[in-house]
Amino acid sequence: MRITAIRVFQVDLPLVERAYAWSEGKKVEVFDSTVVRVETDAGLVGHGECCPLGPVYLPAYAAGVRAGLAEIAPQLIGLDPTELDVVNRRMDYLLKGHPYVKSAVDIACWDITGQAAGMPVCQLLGGRFGEDVVLYRAISQLPPAEMAGNVARHKRDGYTRFQLKVGGRPDEDIERIRQARAVLGPSDVLVADANTGWLMHDAVRVVNAVRDLDVYIEQPCARYDDCLTIRRRTSLPFVLDENIDSIDAVLRAASDGACDVVNLKIAKFGGLTRARQVRDLCVSLGLAMTIEDTWGGDIVTAAIAHLAHSTPEPFRFTATDFNSYVTTTIADGAPRRENGRMRAAEAPGLGVKPRDEVLGEPVLIA
Repeated sequence: MRITAIRVFQVDLPLVERAYAWSEGKKVEVFDSTVVRVETDAGLVGHGECCPLGPVYLPAYAAGVRAGLAEIAPQLIGLDPTELDVVNRRMDYLLKGHPYVKSAVDIACWDITGQAAGMPVCQLLGGRFGEDVVLYRAISQLPPAEMAGNVARHKRDGYTRFQLKVGGRPDEDIERIRQARAVLGPSDVLVADANTGWLMHDAVRVVNAVRDLDVYIEQPCARYDDCLTIRRRTSLPFVLDENIDSIDAVLRAASDGACDVVNLKIAKFGGLTRARQVRDLCVSLGLAMTIEDTWGGDIVTAAIAHLAHSTPEPFRFTATDFNSYVTTTIADGAPRRENGRMRAAEAPGLGVKPRDEVLGEPVLIA
């Protein structure tokens, strides 16, 4: 089997709640997502998606996905998409770094490989653990009472795990955490995610002020060493996200005892192939994971579901259903939230069928 063409589409994903806000006043109202279609001489077609969280979250931006694909896509024609390591090594040779550019191509190749094998991607990634996957809900940064109200509303939808966007003024963040925790039950999980927004003295104030609560602290500061310092000054469970961007970063965090949970974002590692390697390493090291991506719609959500469902349950802290945050459906067959949980499709590949009328005409053809 050989790749005969790669088509690239751009699609806007407006938010159900109109805006998504996090630390330092950062905000996105419409997500700019890139969908990749990989075609083969066997008639099989695979799809992938990459959607950075704007240009100010990670070293990635939406137009950069398409600019990078313009560089590498023409030189992938003729490769066997089921030879996943060969494809990834070729992409790394053609474009140094920029793993997010390669993610949608890799996901599309997994989609094709699953179709060729007649198996859902989660089976190829290790098997299907459990009946479904527990989801978290990210709570956009607002005044404390509004955030607590949104937590309560999403709890009624079946969510039991919540990621509260903090990283603002310490006194206000303390109130955000206290009010959100107050509307939750003993078995519900609350994560206070600062998204690198605090300096160390801010972070110390917050973790000391909420030390009596059942709450996780996520990525308080930008620098790894600063996060490690805060980790050593609190007994609260700790999550690292932005600093976890390589196998070396995971090994260092595990060696230092820097966290209890890591966030594994598929695009940050360049797709499912590399994300699976990191996932398996975390399992070996005894690190729990949030399985997710930088953002996206139905295709990203399908990829998350397959990676999460193939992760042993004790190590699956939570996952996310990004397609429930946006108003545009770009593919049929994607997982849909049911009472705060989702399941990976049982159809071969990712199990999704993109809506051509939504994707429109390709912006790049290789």
